[in-house]
Amino acid sequence: MSPIASRQERESAPSLPLNTVVHGDCVQVMRGMPSASVDLVLTDPPYLVRYRSRSGQTLINDDCDDWLEPAFAEMYRLLKPGSFCLSFYGWNAADKFILAWRKAGFRIVGHVVFQKKYASSKRFFEHRHEQAYLLAKGDARLPETPLEDVRPWDYTGNRLHPTQKPISLLRPLVESFSSPNGVVLDPFCGSGSTLLAAAIAGRDFLGIELDAKHHHTACLRVNTFPH
Repeated sequence: MSPIASRQERESAPSLPLNTVVHGDCVQVMRGMPSASVDLVLTDPPYLVRYRSRSGQTLINDDCDDWLEPAFAEMYRLLKPGSFCLSFYGWNAADKFILAWRKAGFRIVGHVVFQKKYASSKRFFEHRHEQAYLLAKGDARLPETPLEDVRPWDYTGNRLHPTQKPISLLRPLVESFSSPNGVVLDPFCGSGSTLLAAAIAGRDFLGIELDAKHHHTACLRVNTFPH
């Protein structure tokens, strides 16, 4: 915004709701947020694999990819120049994710694997890992102490979400790729693990979740955390 913007223009500019969870379609929600207002995106979107848990649970929008490009385009717009997006992804839809990231403007600058002590499923191999790409908007700074790119996985039991990520896994990522006074965004926040990791690390956060049940869970978790 121009420094000589009128009072009316300043008051009508969109604001970023901090330390909360918004219920809605993340593309639509993000379109109402101000550009260059986020310091880190850390997210676990649907993998495009038609996931079904052992108990029959499914994930919204895991059977279509029409959200993929517009969602990452908005994440790129919201990130400050020199900031990062760290996104989990489905390995068997890697081509679709990489195309969406590059089309949005991201540079791929890293890849991390999280090693499980158990097999989450078995087909041609036993599936014993999760993975994420580190994406940069422009010239991003190097961390002072880089994390190892093969990291341990703590099993959550998926008690709160079919693909619940452990806070112990997310917190070091928040601390490595955002500043202590930064804002962390998770547009697919599920049960809110990224938001809690951000809060524990002393960052502000914003989560968006489409599924009403998971939105409720995330709200309960973050509202009981002392900010």
